[in-house]
Amino acid sequence: MTKLYIAVPCYNEEEVLPDSAVKLREKLISMMDGGLISRDSRIVFIDDGSSDNTWQLITELHQVDRIFSGIKLSRNRGHQNALMCGLMTLKDEADAVISIDADLQDDIEVFDEMVKRYEDGCDVVYGVRAKRETDTFFKRFTAEGYYKVLDKMGAKVIFNHADFRLMSRRALEAFSEFSETNLFLRGLVPMVGFKSDIVTYERSERLAGESKYPLKKMLALAWEGITSLSTKPIKLITRLGMIIFLVSIIMLIYTLIRFFTGATQTGWASLAVSIWAIGGLQMMAIGIIGEYIGKIYLESKRRPRYIVEEYLHD
Repeated sequence: MTKLYIAVPCYNEEEVLPDSAVKLREKLISMMDGGLISRDSRIVFIDDGSSDNTWQLITELHQVDRIFSGIKLSRNRGHQNALMCGLMTLKDEADAVISIDADLQDDIEVFDEMVKRYEDGCDVVYGVRAKRETDTFFKRFTAEGYYKVLDKMGAKVIFNHADFRLMSRRALEAFSEFSETNLFLRGLVPMVGFKSDIVTYERSERLAGESKYPLKKMLALAWEGITSLSTKPIKLITRLGMIIFLVSIIMLIYTLIRFFTGATQTGWASLAVSIWAIGGLQMMAIGIIGEYIGKIYLESKRRPRYIVEEYLHD
């Protein structure tokens, strides 16, 4: 029987945690009673250096019911690192791990189907949103554009999939070989390979608190994904540079023609526009290259992605 662990990264989730804990417990108990998973299955909250009472709540849950466990990071390291910590800590304890955010906007009712797909031989089962009707037009437009841009830039991800997925112990063992500091899990997991499948679900509204991924963080995550998984931005700079070089040759020929025909009077507008355009392009190119150099710098240090301060478990 499958020993299932649920990995739940948390950052300042004191408003939603009590309700989420009850729902997750009820779901796992029903799966145990139905003979789908082992009685040794657990719910593990990973506290990503919260500044509120999140860890205190996790500790109290563990004391009341040992179905709950907790991992406390020494400081805030970001959602991706917190989730990675949970997956790597649990890979030797569970047959399979499902990752889900603490707000439970992802549908816990598809846990059963995920486990069934795992028992049918799938090492990775992705939770994919069926549609985005609950999102605003702006959110839907930017989110769908985000996945399309990632794909065009060479970062292959599962469309409409975030970090709601099941991974088997074998997949987690293989995933542990990915040692980079700059993490973009939804792009790295498909690189593991092995047999995979998807389950679709309807995403619900957040019950309380604020989203930990406002537009600014979503844009940062998108850029992290592109630069962590693809070198296409640098290749685009090269292509753009070649195009501008060809344009400069055309402008040189045009200037010579104007010179030999005696029409040499020029205005400041074309010169100013050219200077600003070339200057802006150079600054953008330097910035993109700098992003990659910065990532190389961080990778070369080999600093730990996270440090576990405390682990509450049986």
